[in-house]
Amino acid sequence: MEKKFGLCDDDSDKPAYSATESEDQWIATVINKIENVVFTPIDKCIIFEKDGSKDRESTCDGMLTFGDSLFLVELKSKRKNWFTEGIAQIENTISLMRKHDAISRKYLKAYVCNKKHPNFTKIEHSFKKRFYDKTGFRIDNQAVIQIR
Repeated sequence: MEKKFGLCDDDSDKPAYSATESEDQWIATVINKIENVVFTPIDKCIIFEKDGSKDRESTCDGMLTFGDSLFLVELKSKRKNWFTEGIAQIENTISLMRKHDAISRKYLKAYVCNKKHPNFTKIEHSFKKRFYDKTGFRIDNQAVIQIR
């Protein structure tokens, strides 16, 4: 069980991954205090095709699973439109997972992380509530993911 590790996405054709070294490559940092956490890449690994075409659905980079919890994670390393794009990818992933009955955990949370904005301003409570009402997931946009 790693107490601290990073989540990386090289913006290449390869999926996102977790790492314990090269912290400068980390987009998000996971601080793990209690659980055996598994990071599973989604984007570029689990392919959902749009209905009636060979075009791929846009999905988030991956998920952290532990105990009764599922955290979806979108990793960004750009400055423009990153939060809006990240939210859209998270929402689409949730929709696809629900369509395929692939959400079986009790505690659900989503993160949009950006290493260029690690301390981005807090999300408004009204947005968090709308997001939760729509998806059943709590949402956050910090680059440090605490697992307690």
